[in-house]
Amino acid sequence: MTSILLLLIQVAKWIVLAHVIMSWLINFNVLNLRQPLVWQAWNGLNRVLEPIYTRIRRLLPPMAGVDFAPLILLVAILIVETFVARNAAVFG
Repeated sequence: MTSILLLLIQVAKWIVLAHVIMSWLINFNVLNLRQPLVWQAWNGLNRVLEPIYTRIRRLLPPMAGVDFAPLILLVAILIVETFVARNAAVFG
């Protein structure tokens, strides 16, 4: 049970990292959203992560164009991962 939970946490971490890296590549014109595969990947990641980012952004003060929502989400995921790993006996 614990290994499955830790695997899901790892997948969540990689999804957030993929979204961050993809946003950088799009902003620096390395990736083009007119390409169907890039658009599908970007749209899918946005549909999964934007509802979570929106809730985090509501709690944050305006930061002059800098978005800390992915960073806060990654920190939260790392905290949950550490909690689960240290309390593995509780989770089975």
